[in-house]
Amino acid sequence: MLVTSASPLLSFVIPCLNEARTIATVIQDCHKGGHATAESYEVIVADNGSVDGSQDIARNSGAVVVSVAQRGYGAALIAGIQAAQGRYVLMGDADATYDFRQAPQFLAKLNQGYDLVMGNRFRGTIAEGAMPLLHRYLGNPVLSMLGRMFFGIKIGDFHCGLRAFDREAVQSLNLRCSGMEFASEMVIKSSLMDLAMAEIPTNLRPNPPGRTPHLKTWRDGWRHLKFMLSFSPKYSLLLFSAGLALLAVSLIILFAWRIVPFTGPNTMVFAASSAIAAMSILSDYILSREMLYLKFSGSRKNLSHRVDSLLGLRKGTDRLFKFGAIALLLSFAGFVSLLAFLIRSSLSSPLAALAGFVGCASLFVSISFYLTATKLTTYRSLHGLSR
Repeated sequence: MLVTSASPLLSFVIPCLNEARTIATVIQDCHKGGHATAESYEVIVADNGSVDGSQDIARNSGAVVVSVAQRGYGAALIAGIQAAQGRYVLMGDADATYDFRQAPQFLAKLNQGYDLVMGNRFRGTIAEGAMPLLHRYLGNPVLSMLGRMFFGIKIGDFHCGLRAFDREAVQSLNLRCSGMEFASEMVIKSSLMDLAMAEIPTNLRPNPPGRTPHLKTWRDGWRHLKFMLSFSPKYSLLLFSAGLALLAVSLIILFAWRIVPFTGPNTMVFAASSAIAAMSILSDYILSREMLYLKFSGSRKNLSHRVDSLLGLRKGTDRLFKFGAIALLLSFAGFVSLLAFLIRSSLSSPLAALAGFVGCASLFVSISFYLTATKLTTYRSLHGLSR
């Protein structure tokens, strides 16, 4: 039943930009899906500045039209979700590629207690010509695989535009992306907040003849990937830090065996640079995690959890200060040893080079630990965290 006054159970939310050829068909499918649920529903079209009369067609088809000034797929959906009155939202595109008549299947999953129900086009039917080969066999599978690897999400199709969710649960995620990466933002933040997720097979139909898709392959693919990396410092920062630290240790061992990949003292210079870079990136990782998971606190697991335990971050920053003090003492010992080599006029020996490396690298590591601890302490204090 279509509801015009009392709050409905289900809201269909459709972002729209110049879809006059298909918007009536899409809204008709929403009505069919809504009636099939035997529940109250509404249809909301979030119009992004159409100039082809899409708004009037939508109103005449029984939809509520919400005008959205800010351009972008995500911006339109955020406005549409804010305007929705239903407990649940089923969102999908206005180009008639998705079948809103699947509403009963999505609603059934939501009634089982799931917060986000994703469509999976790869488990359903992708009609011939409905998805470009580059998207079907490279872009979507690779980005979905990275999403599963980065965040441990058991979702096979990260970017399916047909999905349903508990409106209040998703609004609590504070979604902000205005572009196509909004699709990834919703799934990733849902995972970080431990929302219950499920997926169902869904079908994808071809675009109407002559329609130019709003999705831009490389631009939007990069925006999806950039968002994933931004929200996964374990992969975007911590692995680089570990790799540089391993490189530094390897160069030191090679130098001790008198194997010098770089001429003269350059091997130790490169080793010191790698160690300092590793510590700097580790510092960025710690601060990024703290800022990210102050809000999204559900996923301190596996490698990230072990790093937190090693550095004592769940109990405060005292261990970071202690590590800084130890590194400072080690630096002092290195410089004293270097002074002894100077007195004996043997600065050119490998051991002197090693002592200089220990002194310099440890000093920078000590400074990095100190700065990380002070910034972390300040950040936690400002946000009312007493740890």
